[in-house]
Amino acid sequence: MSQINQPKPPGSKASWLPVILLELANLTSGLGNAVVLVAVPWLVLEVTGSPAFTGIVAGSSAFAALIMSPLAGWWVDHVGRRTVSVISDILSAVSVVAIPVIALLGEITPPLILILAALGAAFDPAGYTARRTLLVEAARASRIDQERLNGIHEGIFATGFTLGPVIGAVAIGKVGAAQSFWIPFLLFAVAAVAILLMRTTQTSGPTPPTGTVGWRGVTRGFVVLWKDGPLRLTFLGALVLAAIYLPSESVILPTYFEARNEPGSLGLVIAALAGGSTVGSFAYGWISSRMSTPTMLRLMMVGTALSIIPMALLPPLPVLLTAGFFLGLFWGPLNPLMTTLVQKRVSPEEQGRVFGVQLSVWYAAPPLGMVLVGYSVETLGISTTYLALAALLSATALTILFSRSLRQLDA
Repeated sequence: MSQINQPKPPGSKASWLPVILLELANLTSGLGNAVVLVAVPWLVLEVTGSPAFTGIVAGSSAFAALIMSPLAGWWVDHVGRRTVSVISDILSAVSVVAIPVIALLGEITPPLILILAALGAAFDPAGYTARRTLLVEAARASRIDQERLNGIHEGIFATGFTLGPVIGAVAIGKVGAAQSFWIPFLLFAVAAVAILLMRTTQTSGPTPPTGTVGWRGVTRGFVVLWKDGPLRLTFLGALVLAAIYLPSESVILPTYFEARNEPGSLGLVIAALAGGSTVGSFAYGWISSRMSTPTMLRLMMVGTALSIIPMALLPPLPVLLTAGFFLGLFWGPLNPLMTTLVQKRVSPEEQGRVFGVQLSVWYAAPPLGMVLVGYSVETLGISTTYLALAALLSATALTILFSRSLRQLDA
């Protein structure tokens, strides 16, 4: 089964270098993706002025990542963790630098933005999945508690998403949306170099095959996850929440602040969301040692529902920032919780594929949600759309809150 509770090799020396390099890549990748998160919708709105097309671009990017997520898990398990991480960051760097280069040489068109945004998103799942599968090796090398490192890992990634929107907003104000993409280009390059330099006592190469090849090998992650009740519950809960939560970041808030010509305010709100998520992620190790998993998940559901309601009212900026922080705070422990459940319940040779499937949580439902939200904003308005999303998230939270399946999470 898993390696999470296996003892460290006797006589081995603790080394923090693998953890430092892994988390450097984790931080710079998070920063790069957060800058892109702000710059892409702003660029689309500058070029087209259409919230609906902004939703289409966001949805197409999420759909590309959805398609690649299970393939990324299979790739990690068969090609090797370090190799996949490095290649994916290099490809991400190339996809984002194409935007400022083309802007300098010619004209950025809406179809071109759509294609480049989708290509960039397609490379993200492989790198994210590969870094997750390297966590066990890094924890063993440093002799750090695995659940603590899981929380640190997700917290550092969230830190990138806290600082990234601010960096992106400042860059947009200084050099324009198109030229701001030079920043994620450099950040993805640093991430690739950090993982290239990472060494542990293990090979970080492909894991032994499990007898599933071809399409069955790619879909193995779905089979393993679906047969495990606690993993399935967490997967489905996150799937529904992501379908509601992510369109607000990608469509509603950019449209609201672009109409007010306030890129700085957009960056602050997204940073508040990510800042709360950072605190929640870092606190996961402490919380998990004091609270059962079902209780933790119930608290997350109630907290997200109570936090998004005031945000949907689009109050003054200080209130919006406060509500956004708490929404991120209750959302934050979800990723390290999912990582820990996989490490505890899935064999090492299949973890990459299951992580790939779990990553698709963030991409499966949001594509349709983003497109629908974009059209809803254009036809019904921002306020009506946001209130409807808040009501839907609250109803989902209540449904999960009273689910009997929650009790199986500690089984």
